[in-house]
Amino acid sequence: MSESSSAVSRRSLLSATAAGASAALTASAAVAQGVGGLPNRAVGRPQPKLEESPPWPEDRKVGFAVVGLGKFAMGQIIPAFGESKAAKLVAVVSGSPEKAQRVAAQHGIGPDGIYDYSNFDRIAQNPKVEVVYVILPNSLHPEFTTRAFQAGKHVLCEKPMANTPEECQRMIDAGRRAGKKLMIAYREQYEPHNLEVMRRIRAGELGDLRVISTDNGRHADPKDPADQWRLQKSLAGGGALPDVGIYGLNAQRYLSGEEPVEVRGWIDSPEGDPRFREVEDVTCWQLRFPSGLIANGSTSYSYQDASRFEILGTKARVTMDPAAEYDGHRVMVKDQKGQQQLAIQEVNQMAREIDHMAKAVRNNTEVKTPGEEGMQDVRLIHAIYESARTGQAVKINWTYKRRIDAAQADKDEQPKPPG
Repeated sequence: MSESSSAVSRRSLLSATAAGASAALTASAAVAQGVGGLPNRAVGRPQPKLEESPPWPEDRKVGFAVVGLGKFAMGQIIPAFGESKAAKLVAVVSGSPEKAQRVAAQHGIGPDGIYDYSNFDRIAQNPKVEVVYVILPNSLHPEFTTRAFQAGKHVLCEKPMANTPEECQRMIDAGRRAGKKLMIAYREQYEPHNLEVMRRIRAGELGDLRVISTDNGRHADPKDPADQWRLQKSLAGGGALPDVGIYGLNAQRYLSGEEPVEVRGWIDSPEGDPRFREVEDVTCWQLRFPSGLIANGSTSYSYQDASRFEILGTKARVTMDPAAEYDGHRVMVKDQKGQQQLAIQEVNQMAREIDHMAKAVRNNTEVKTPGEEGMQDVRLIHAIYESARTGQAVKINWTYKRRIDAAQADKDEQPKPPG
């Protein structure tokens, strides 16, 4: 959280505390005097409604297996289970036996919860595992998603869903055959700052949307093992666009609540930079939506770190910077009354995402970001590539409609009783 956000939060807390203390003193006096219909003796009062529900009972939490113990899994996802209310880590899958055993020991997972990529299919005999979270290089998503479905498990898969639309469709079909859920890990669709901006857009507070601009990029480091596979087209499917550009592409859709009808794209890669022998660097695109809204996006593996969304409406402008990081989100709103920074509590978006999947499994409800949502982005990525290659706009000749609007708040439900 930024310093200004913290200051706002502290002021709000002090104000609320002072008000609460004053109200408590007034109520206390009233009780003692027996006025206003209040009793002058100690009585039971209704339990106040908590902003956050308590964690589920341990025996009702949904068991997850994490496939792939790379930087993102180790630094973000596995720690998120410590903040999860409805899920628990019960198994790990890794090509490194030492790493798998170390992580398992740290999280109380026994030998029966440790797998490698060759014996992964044995997970079918582990009833503790209900969901498999696939966190592998993009080209491996289809294989391990399909194998997880064949093992009778639900799947949470990292974005991008796959390298081609055809692979996405096969993953969706495999889930349907298995009768299991497939959710794509679009963490920002579960993040409070993004959800609040979506709420304001749907409520009409920005007026008619005219332009959305997104910029998402970073320096790719070929010395970093986490980036080495991202610079190989066979594993990553492309460069910055499917990796970090997809945050902006997906946001243009979930913020607007629309789907594009036309796509344009441009690509540039600097000569002589070994990072771009196989994958592209700078990609810019433009989407045209049915309402007349235009979305502009950029992404890169060579420009200074950026994670910025800007939404221009007829009544207000919203700037989100950073917009799609793991934490530290900031939202500025400017309208005719002036400019303000929204004070929104930062939460662990990965934990909320994992909990959403867990609740969908336990309560048999739909997920907000299913396979079809992931396939839409992969199709659009390919349309951007096609436009960049041909120099022509690509008309969208397929239809996609989101079943659950991304702006819909998660229901913090308790698990249904067994049976």
